[in-house]
Amino acid sequence: MKHYKLFIDGNWIDTPNKAFVQDKYTGEPFASIAQAEDADVERAVQSAKNAFQKIKLSPYHRYEILFKVSKLLLENKEHIAEILSREVGKPLKESRGEVQRAAFTFEIAAEEAKRITGEMVPVEATPGSENRLAFTLRSPLGVVCAITPFNFPLNLAAHKIAPALAAGNAVVLKPTQQCPVNSALLVQLLLDAGLPPGYINLVFGSGAKVGEQLLHSKDINFYSFTGSAQVGERIRDVIGLRNCTLELGSNSAVIVHHDADIMDTSRLCVAGSLANAGQVCISVQRVYVHQDIYNEFLSEMKKQVEKLVVGNPLDDKTDMGPMISEKEVERIDQWVKEAVRQGAEVVTGGRKMNERTYLPTILTNVTREMKVVSNEVFAPVVVVIPYENIDWAISEINASQYGLQAGVFTSNINLAMKAAKEIHTGGVVIGDTSSYRTDSMPYGGVKRSGIGKEGAKYAIKELTEEKIVIFNLKNQ
Repeated sequence: MKHYKLFIDGNWIDTPNKAFVQDKYTGEPFASIAQAEDADVERAVQSAKNAFQKIKLSPYHRYEILFKVSKLLLENKEHIAEILSREVGKPLKESRGEVQRAAFTFEIAAEEAKRITGEMVPVEATPGSENRLAFTLRSPLGVVCAITPFNFPLNLAAHKIAPALAAGNAVVLKPTQQCPVNSALLVQLLLDAGLPPGYINLVFGSGAKVGEQLLHSKDINFYSFTGSAQVGERIRDVIGLRNCTLELGSNSAVIVHHDADIMDTSRLCVAGSLANAGQVCISVQRVYVHQDIYNEFLSEMKKQVEKLVVGNPLDDKTDMGPMISEKEVERIDQWVKEAVRQGAEVVTGGRKMNERTYLPTILTNVTREMKVVSNEVFAPVVVVIPYENIDWAISEINASQYGLQAGVFTSNINLAMKAAKEIHTGGVVIGDTSSYRTDSMPYGGVKRSGIGKEGAKYAIKELTEEKIVIFNLKNQ
């Protein structure tokens, strides 16, 4: 069994305590990780602070490092994908896709490192300021704390680390305890690409211990977090006026109008609801289908779900693997049983396959009050709801406490624009589901889905501070 250490101030460091990382399909441990003590966390923060203050990386140097990481990720794709499949439980085909996405995330961040600019400010147009010249500069913030989740641990680490480094910041990375091995692999690739060691530090440990200590560290200038809304609110409570990007939960919805292509749309909705066993922030959870095509759409969706191969994520034939933990399988099983007691009907699935895997599930006859509708299921469960009036469907989507992304299927341009304007989410995707994302686009939610934007160009704005420079030019 391989053991992974902390990385602090240029050294791989072991500690007396360790934790084990489970293979999510077998339930057996396959790796161990060192557990950071208070002193380790403090050294990691100080290492990042010292590197930021003493080692200045030019924009082109940052570009070279990040672009090299992109290439190294692709060169090591198969090894990293296997690790991801074991520690996350997602099928190999999805893990390979995540490595490719992470490589692209580093590539676009590398490009953006060369494009960080301010802007001219026409103060001379103000009466009395005719002799003034003004422009803005963007400067790195300092130390960035990156806290990553279990569902896309590699690519979401890339979304935090790559823009932070592109902007000139130093990073302390704290991955989730559930799947931390890929983070150690990524840190090594950063070092292999030539990143000065203090610019990346890696600490393992629980959120309650290591996470809390990082939140209270006054030497951290910015926090980038992906996870639950409850933890996001805790972060805001602790860090005060310091800036952060919080990518939180959702119960994303899709509208399927009567003019949609039933075969294509149902296929996309199934893929969008069951990728990574539904453990995706923008996973399709609610599908509002016009009543004229409701029965046909539901029948087609059921057929496609029941074709899926559920099993060992290391088998290339597998379409869906286990969930992240037995606890989460038990949670969603209780939610579905509760919904059924409240009147919901199970179209397919609706039960455990085993202690670590939940069968892909479609529910109908649901109400807004049920947890499977109002809360974030984060599981392979999707509800299908008929509608007659588009205004009602939009109002149901907007009634959510969340607002990350939504999808709309229609060939009616006026209806599409109406939905785009009136749906209150961070993104509206026309002709695809809520689960569409490309790593170059601005990505972030409203309401309890978070604050701030990911996507390298947009994240860099969050990770820099803007300063205005004004010249008072005499005798011009």
